[in-house]
Amino acid sequence: MSFTIFEPATARLNRSELAVPGSRAELFEKAANGNADVIFLDLEDAVAPDDKPQARKNVIEAINDLDWGNKTLSVRINGLDTHYMYRDVVDVIEQTNGRLDVIMIPKVGTPSDVYAVDMLVTQVEDAMGREKRIGFELIIETALGMANVEANATASKRNESLHFGVADYAASTKARMTTIGGPNPLYGVLTDMDGDNPRDFHWGDMWHYAISRMVVAARAAGLRPVDGPFGDFKDADGYRAQANRAAALGCEGKWAIHPSQIDLANEVYSPSEKEVTQAKRILEAMEQAQKDGQGAVSLDGRLIDIASIKQAEVMVRKAAEIANAG
Repeated sequence: MSFTIFEPATARLNRSELAVPGSRAELFEKAANGNADVIFLDLEDAVAPDDKPQARKNVIEAINDLDWGNKTLSVRINGLDTHYMYRDVVDVIEQTNGRLDVIMIPKVGTPSDVYAVDMLVTQVEDAMGREKRIGFELIIETALGMANVEANATASKRNESLHFGVADYAASTKARMTTIGGPNPLYGVLTDMDGDNPRDFHWGDMWHYAISRMVVAARAAGLRPVDGPFGDFKDADGYRAQANRAAALGCEGKWAIHPSQIDLANEVYSPSEKEVTQAKRILEAMEQAQKDGQGAVSLDGRLIDIASIKQAEVMVRKAAEIANAG
């Protein structure tokens, strides 16, 4: 283990993160009563410019008046390149009751972007005498943001998670893509020629590098990596496939842009009973091995060692976290 260790961010269940437009106040109570682990009330992309002042008022009222239970509550502010951002931060903190947990910062490009919001949030909190410190969720959704992802991840002690914003990232990198998330039929490889036999075309995951890099940056800094939106909310199988591949790479959860995606995300990012049982068996086997003076042992024909303990402990802790939240 390196001597340089970042402290883990505030522990929060983050399997599903539901996006709710701030201009759609009629959706707030349903979201509060739903199954999403995290809800972000959106003041940015989901709100038309003319509706932004009213959306901000809607969000403030909802934070104060609704019972959000034990859900993590977030607000996505407008970008630093707009004149809406400062008022989003000041009004939402000053005019709410302290229930807000995190602020989502869109299109983070450089550490100075995070620093600017941190400075503003700190001043407002101090002026209000707030003891609870609001955390930050950073969306990595531009080429600049990805180029600086490691520095962005450590730009503030408020940072809790990194999110992959696939749609804006595709636009920023000028990728040949018009959908939000999912595969691209142009991204693949053709098998070698073999006489007159037909050649097979294998699709690839064009977002693999971006998500993998974000995951490494997040985990190295003690943050939660979260996969972003999947636009076709009628395609449950497609959503599940994208969620599974992000989970395999180390993501802790995924956005839901429609309520139908919440349970899918919760399912994918929850360890199964079989997985938890196996993890507990590994811990029991290694505990016995250590008593016997062994650093490794065989279980079901497979070698397990100290690294296996770490993997198993992650699984068991996650299951306990989910059980406590329920």
